[in-house]
Amino acid sequence: MNQDVILTCAVTGAGDTPSRNPAVPVTPKEIADAAIEAARAGASIAHIHVRDPATGGVSHDSDYFREVVERVRAADTDIVLNLTAGGGGDLSPELGNGVLRAGSGSDLQTPAERHAPIKALLPEICTLDCGSINFGDMVYLNSAGWLREQAALVQAAGVKPELECFDTGHIRFARQLIDEGLIEGAPLFQLCLGIPWGAEAQAQTMLTMRDLLPHNAHWAAFGIGRMQMPMVAQAMLLGGHVRVGLEDNLYLSRGVKADNAGLVEKAGGIIEALGGRVMSPSDTRRHLGLRSPGGEA
Repeated sequence: MNQDVILTCAVTGAGDTPSRNPAVPVTPKEIADAAIEAARAGASIAHIHVRDPATGGVSHDSDYFREVVERVRAADTDIVLNLTAGGGGDLSPELGNGVLRAGSGSDLQTPAERHAPIKALLPEICTLDCGSINFGDMVYLNSAGWLREQAALVQAAGVKPELECFDTGHIRFARQLIDEGLIEGAPLFQLCLGIPWGAEAQAQTMLTMRDLLPHNAHWAAFGIGRMQMPMVAQAMLLGGHVRVGLEDNLYLSRGVKADNAGLVEKAGGIIEALGGRVMSPSDTRRHLGLRSPGGEA
């Protein structure tokens, strides 16, 4: 069991969730405020996506990321920042008149485009998704060559990649990146469970994925929806760290809509009830060997 637990809050995500829960932050100010509130509730890390303020839909605009980062860094409450670099991989294939094309809802970016906010803002952590997957009715597209290119860009920026794995094959590819020298130091993995049609959010799956990790890996796991809090307990019991937040789950309990701070507080209570403690942002930086915010290691 892990008694010193890093608690990440994924505050907004990219899905069509603001219409289902008004607490989902949309504007850069709302996203920054949510990260700060999560920090005050006890979170170690804030995982950040940005949205188009006018539509609430997904955005990759570096200016929106910049506003979020600057607002959080200017606050009197510390938190480690983990910016997504996994956007722009959504493919909805459509076949019409014998022609295959990227249909409505597709959103594709090159590795350099995905990396642009990371290069500009130098967060302490950014995500690196480690494979393609059937994501609901879409395909989340991450070719091996493109991921190698993106990993090299992250490495050159000196940012710690969080290796997001939605199935066991993703761990296999992440290990290949490590073997090729594209991931330095003790790797950081995030096991993403319960997303259709990836690895299931259950104890057996988490244990299997954990046992495939390199011996020196740091790792966390999360489940979506009603499995969010059970996976908090399971990850801690199996020696890992945890993630909660409105990106992955909109409810505090059955029929009760959540906000990010409330989810952090509930997860913190589970950790404490199991005899652990949530690591501070400064302890998290030391534990993971992170650079200082926007600066040197």
